[in-house]
Amino acid sequence: MNLPHSSDALTECDREPIHHIGAVQNFGGLIAADRDGRVVHLSVNVAELLGLERLPEPGTPIAAIFSAGACAMIEDALYGPAATDLPARRFGVDLTGENRLFDCALHRSDGLSVIEFEPHARGDFADHVSLIIPVIAQLETATGVAQLCDTAARLVRQMTGYDRVMVYRFHADDSGEVIAEDVVDDPAAPLDPYLGLRYPAADIPKQARELFRRNRFRIIADMDAPSVPIVPERGPGGEPLDLSMSVLRAHSQIHHVYMRNMGVGASLSIAIVRHDRLWGMISCHHRSPRLPAYSLRTVAELLSQTFSLMLDRILVAQAETLRDRARQLNDRVMLRLSGGVSLSDSLPMIEELLKGAIAHDGISLFAAGEYRAAGSAPEEAQFRALAPMLSTTLGGGTYATTRLADQLPGAATFAGRATGALILPLTRGTRDALVLWRAPLTRTVTWAGNPAKAVAKPGELLQPRASFAAWQQIVAGRSAEWTPEECEIAARLRRTLIEVILRMSEDLSRERARTSEQQDLLINELNHRVRNILGLIRALVAQSQAEAASVPGFAAIIGGRIAALATAHDNMTEKNWGPASLFRLIEAEFAPYGEDGQTRAAVDGEDVLVTPEAYTILALVIHELVTNSAKYGSLSMPAGRVGITLARNPFGDLALEWRETGGPAVTAPTRRGFGSTIITRSIPHDLQGGAEVRYEETGLEASFLIPARYLADPDPRDAAPALRPLAEPAPTPASAALAAKLPVSVLVVEDSVIIALDTEENLKRLGVAEVRIESSVDGALAAIAEGGWDFAILDFNLGGESSEPIAAALRAADVRFVLATGYSESAGQFQQLGAQAILRKPYGMTEIERLLIAG
Repeated sequence: MNLPHSSDALTECDREPIHHIGAVQNFGGLIAADRDGRVVHLSVNVAELLGLERLPEPGTPIAAIFSAGACAMIEDALYGPAATDLPARRFGVDLTGENRLFDCALHRSDGLSVIEFEPHARGDFADHVSLIIPVIAQLETATGVAQLCDTAARLVRQMTGYDRVMVYRFHADDSGEVIAEDVVDDPAAPLDPYLGLRYPAADIPKQARELFRRNRFRIIADMDAPSVPIVPERGPGGEPLDLSMSVLRAHSQIHHVYMRNMGVGASLSIAIVRHDRLWGMISCHHRSPRLPAYSLRTVAELLSQTFSLMLDRILVAQAETLRDRARQLNDRVMLRLSGGVSLSDSLPMIEELLKGAIAHDGISLFAAGEYRAAGSAPEEAQFRALAPMLSTTLGGGTYATTRLADQLPGAATFAGRATGALILPLTRGTRDALVLWRAPLTRTVTWAGNPAKAVAKPGELLQPRASFAAWQQIVAGRSAEWTPEECEIAARLRRTLIEVILRMSEDLSRERARTSEQQDLLINELNHRVRNILGLIRALVAQSQAEAASVPGFAAIIGGRIAALATAHDNMTEKNWGPASLFRLIEAEFAPYGEDGQTRAAVDGEDVLVTPEAYTILALVIHELVTNSAKYGSLSMPAGRVGITLARNPFGDLALEWRETGGPAVTAPTRRGFGSTIITRSIPHDLQGGAEVRYEETGLEASFLIPARYLADPDPRDAAPALRPLAEPAPTPASAALAAKLPVSVLVVEDSVIIALDTEENLKRLGVAEVRIESSVDGALAAIAEGGWDFAILDFNLGGESSEPIAAALRAADVRFVLATGYSESAGQFQQLGAQAILRKPYGMTEIERLLIAG
């Protein structure tokens, strides 16, 4: 429900330049250097963080501050072939060459290189990386938006340990609503629930929403900690440092008061962006200061990106269900009207068909000069007075409003019985229209505090409201809102009625039937493809682990592959899930490697439209080719170029030739990675086409053949796939070797609930009858004392507790056990504890099965 708010006064936050705050939070430091590598700005805590004798002066070369290796890393991250406009992350970097490790975020801002750094949290990488697969697995099970949001709130709080995690969704008027919430269970100091509360648009001002759309992650570690100034305040040209993409950007005084009024001591916010628009946010609150490790924050951000993919899958499926309902309604209307009944005489039939599809209190139909009405609708004279303005004032398309008198003052004469209107103009330039009416009603909206406290007149300082308790607002004189789904059904009905008015010819009817058949066929094909997309993502995550030697490497590899899928998805979505342009796909993949809008790929040939079932395959293949070229081929050299030739053979198949020039000498690799497998096997396996890769000394060459059945004419008709939730995977049967050694009962001791639940699920899928999870030493010892265990998986590091007492108890009880760890201690240390083997994190069902068989 969108509510009216006065736009006469800007909020104080809307007037505040929050991207020019001039300070950072004190848990990290910042240095901004020009293209010559000389310091322009820096935070005053740099010397303390880096262990320098004094604070460097502006103009100091960063080479005098950072080690040669760190400087090379910075140059590559900001200006290398893989650099983008988004912040680059590097973990565990020795910036000064003194073995003091930092996690870094690097980005460009108005021609400056901005280097942000904070102390590195040693020893946590493996545990954080191991969260990724089980988190994605749990999100995959969601079949609706509400379930997805509830799952995301729970997972983020379990991962990050904040007191409260909320999923906040924006409405059309930019107000927001908490639609999911997970709160710490603290009987001694319970938190008031925020679920279902509304927040005015001013709580997250316009410029903050725009910043979140660009920079999707924001953390405030300690609301009360003093900010660290950036010096000098302004650069050589008199301009302040733009901190739009900063990780460390300090918070404003207004925001500080606002959050402290809520009792918040630390916060973390992750934007949810869909189709480049801010859909909502995952908002985390903590009553005391809190700073999760940068690697854990990165995993949380990856969760939000996966959340966006899942959300899009669910919303597209819901939209297809809606389209199906609209198609059924339109078919019934066409069937009823095919007998030649005039449109004006068909009102009772139209109203009957609309029941259950669009809720309404009255209906008016004005066609060919005749007026018919039913239910709570205006009188004929009242409607005729408005009819000329319905299309000229409100536009020629379907129009929805909860109070028509706001747009057409003449509607106030009948506002007591018909206030809201859903208007379907039937012809251009005339008064013909079908209008659905809704009566006025009085509603109670529950806000988080009084929303009127969120605005201030120009020149006045906003005093953030001190109460966020439920505050009820009575809204009268408006109808219930028309939902986007109802508006979509109305738009489709309008098109159908226009067809009736125009008396479509027999040929057009046959063409419509042929199009419907083609659309149904495409929907079936797309449905199969989309049901497998999440399985593909999971496989990419699992397969990509072998190629990454570090957290940033893993994030870059999987992020790039998911981004390639997302690019393909966006291109198909723009075409309503119809065939999409191969040129646009190539352009998107090469975009990060060009300069000033110029691409480094030369494409010879006509553009080709590729059907959705082949589009994602080509997206992955081209992404891997471009990535390999950026690492080892022509794109790794400034003068390197890639030539792409597209041509149709006599059978209509597409021949795609790839030629790299200007790069280093090429030799065939000694081993084939997952990326190479995608290039050489995807098109032959999935599309029954051809793929050949040649490692010529002058540059890599490749030839691909895409069969004609996956190519479309230049003017494809729109189509949308019928997406449905994925079926649950069938249990994996235990092998004969495993069955002989399979334990009956297994004790899992793991302090991460997500990893523990994933391990439990894998054990059960392997056939283990009983699995018990414990997270502490006391709980594990109690379980061992009860007896009945014949195997145990013991996390070596249980947070702040030592797992040695558990190992001793397991030895005393003669229970076989293995130690799960992400650390690199020697095997001898674990053998001293009596462990049968080491289970390296991250691990999955394959590793568990192999361990049990070896047992």
